[in-house]
Parts: sequence; C-alpha cells; structure tokens
Amino acid sequence: SLLQLKLWNKYRVSNIPSLIFIDASSGKVVCRNGLLVIRDDPEGLEFPWGPKPFSEVVAGPLLRNNGQTLDSSALEGSHVGVYFSAHWCPPCRSLTRVLVESYRKIKEAGQKFEILFVSADRSEDSFKQYFSEMPWVAVPYADEARRSRLNRLYGIQGIPTLIVLDSQGDVITRQGRVEVLNDVECREFPWHPKPVLELTDSNAVQLNEGPCLVLFVDSEDDGESEAAKQLIQPIAEKIIAKYKAKEEEA
Repeated sequence: SLLQLKLWNKYRVSNIPSLIFIDASSGKVVCRNGLLVIRDDPEGLEFPWGPKPFSEVVAGPLLRNNGQTLDSSALEGSHVGVYFSAHWCPPCRSLTRVLVESYRKIKEAGQKFEILFVSADRSEDSFKQYFSEMPWVAVPYADEARRSRLNRLYGIQGIPTLIVLDSQGDVITRQGRVEVLNDVECREFPWHPKPVLELTDSNAVQLNEGPCLVLFVDSEDDGESEAAKQLIQPIAEKIIAKYKAKEEEA
C-alpha cells in the first residue's frame, strides 16, 4: 500500500528484517539498528536506546598496528573518519588503498584528521592482517561490545562505510566512501554535503537512499549543465534548510 511505501522511504529501509525505534511524541528516530539493540541489550537495561555522543560510545583504549595503545580521548579536537570495513569484502579492500593515500594527503596538508577502523572481520587474525595495511587507529577486535555500539550509533547497514565527523563528534557526512573516491586530491575535505551533485558511478548509490530529483542535461554543452545547476541549487538549499530546522536528514 501507499502508506507502507511511504514508511519504507521515510526510514530509508534497504533490507529486512529492520527494526527502527522512534520517539512517539516527536516522531524522531531514536535508533535505526533495533535488531542490534535487542541482541546486545536483551534485558532492556539501556532503554530508551537513544543516540549517545560519539565520545561516550568510543570511550576506551584504541590500537595502532605496531601494538601501541592510546586512549580514545586522543581523537578530541580532530575530524574523525569512522571506517566500517573488513578484509573479506573486496570493495572494502579497494577503498582502503585509496583511503591510505587520502589520509596521508590530509595529514600532510596540516589538517587534524584521524581515522578509526571498526572491523567486521571474521577472526582476530584476519583483523590483524588487514589492520597492518592501515596507518590509523582501530577499536580492539576483542572489544566486540564497543564495535557493536558504534555500528548501532550510525545504523550501519553495509560495508565499506566511512562516516566523517567534525571536531565535536557530529556527523558531517555518511557518504565518506563516495567523497573519497570522487575527490582523490582531497580538495573538498571534510566533505560537507553539497545540495546539488553531478551524478557519477560512485555516488549513484545515493539514489537508493531516499527521494531524489535528477535533472538530465546535454553534457556536450558545458554552459547548459552550469545553468541547470544554478536552476536547482536554490531549490535544493531550501529543502536542506527545512530539514535542518527539523533536525532531520534531508
């Protein structure tokens, strides 16, 4: 029915079963990953399962691949890429190769940036092998509860996913993977979302995540695509501002 379709679209459900908790009084999403919640907290001790700040969820020791540990408070004041990935997943491995270069470029440009690897590997050995290629920090593989809490916090439905946070721990973009692949020189870092994008192979995945307006233009004529952009830019900005005022994702 139309109502069912509206609900699927509203909550961006892409696979089932899916359990989403909402606050009945405001209609706001409290938690996207309800299935993980009831698995991790069967007694309901953490009810009402609302979002916690990143700094609270990540709290504890982090690893470097040389075996050194550091406290999660070391991330404070930096932009952070929270990287959900695993060695068994080929798109993850290819993204990691690009991300290593991006990470170096951003650091060399003097930006405060750290990446936190949250593993979905199937064994500690596989985690260690994969992490040995990464110049950043990771949640210890053995700390399954903290890895699961980070998955819950961002409602992760598939990997690789790169979530970029500002220095306060607030989400700048959930589309870090697309941004990194589209901006190899990292000129747009930290990748604040643009109201209007040019459609490419790598960002087409966003067409599955909610309502989209797609404008087709004659690509032979550069002036035409620029004029089209100027036509829809103010409309897109207005829509984004409306959702921002409601504190919802556009």
